[in-house]
Amino acid sequence: MTETSEHTPTEQPSSEELAEVIAEFEEYRERLVSETLATAQKAKVMKATALAQLEPELAKIDAVLQELRDRVARPSSQPF
Repeated sequence: MTETSEHTPTEQPSSEELAEVIAEFEEYRERLVSETLATAQKAKVMKATALAQLEPELAKIDAVLQELRDRVARPSSQPF
């Protein structure tokens, strides 16, 4: 029995799909910073301390965002 899916492993995501994922990651990043700072304020933790602890996670998110933006900018005929 064959299973149909929206994408096969060799099929590349469209620019629209990549743009959607980028927007979702950007929203997630903003929410993560906002919620972390709000929690830090309630716990009376300095903003700089909270951001320093969050920085490694933000760096990972930023790297993924940059990779996705590069994929959008790259012509679709070139492999990933």
